[in-house]
Amino acid sequence: MTPTLVRQHLPHSGAAPQVDQWARARDWAEIQERMLVPLYEAVYERLEVGSSTRLLGLGCGSGLALLMAAARGASVTGLQAHAPERLALARERLLPAAWGTRARAGARLTDGEPADIDDVATAAYNLVTAFEPVGCVAGDSEGLTEALAAASPLVGRGVPVVLAGWGPPERCATSSVLRVAAKLADPLRGTRDPGCWRPALRDDLEEVAERAGLRPDGSGRVACPFGYADVDNAVRGLLSTGLFDAAVAATDPDQVDKEVREALHPYKRRDGTVWMPNVFRYLVARTA
Repeated sequence: MTPTLVRQHLPHSGAAPQVDQWARARDWAEIQERMLVPLYEAVYERLEVGSSTRLLGLGCGSGLALLMAAARGASVTGLQAHAPERLALARERLLPAAWGTRARAGARLTDGEPADIDDVATAAYNLVTAFEPVGCVAGDSEGLTEALAAASPLVGRGVPVVLAGWGPPERCATSSVLRVAAKLADPLRGTRDPGCWRPALRDDLEEVAERAGLRPDGSGRVACPFGYADVDNAVRGLLSTGLFDAAVAATDPDQVDKEVREALHPYKRRDGTVWMPNVFRYLVARTA
């Protein structure tokens, strides 16, 4: 009888691998963030974002969604906590000094939470967005619920709040690659631990809205294919999301890199590019 080879992923010992946060932020801004452009466009078109819009972006990242809203004439404020590198890139994109004009003079960016906005009396935002996908990491919605509650003094009644998340796993080719993150992070317990990737659930967005005291008022699905120039580009983009951090901590960067490349193989085309069809979902909810 041929012996069976069983591969085990032992917990990583020693110091945690150092991550170049600036390189990761650049990879996010230059490679990965653009994959969500169809989602941003669909939401802005549906809500008729324009010159009368005062938008508050929670978790604004490196600012692409805010830039697109500003290009429509909206006045935008972005909040991003615990990611100074991404916020620095957002400042490069949005602040007037970067443009040499006053086109984005209404843009404001804050390193922190809604409570850190100092002009509560005059803010009067009429649109709140939280485009960072909900439901792709166990426990990721808890902080968002708190942020939405903290933003309530900055908006009036009936203001739309947009939440976003992954669509059904069977409609998202990238899910098969992200399962590598769960397998490597904790192969015995799977996706239950905080910080570990898990497939999106049907009511993820509605549950966040309910906990935040928001009233659902419509939803939509948007095709957001992930397309990359090559496998190296795809690996850099996917790792920039942070969804593989737990896997890196549990094993090592080389192991994660190797298995992600293997998982990407079915989506590599003859010309070397990588193409993964995905569907993202958004929920429009209203403040009470």
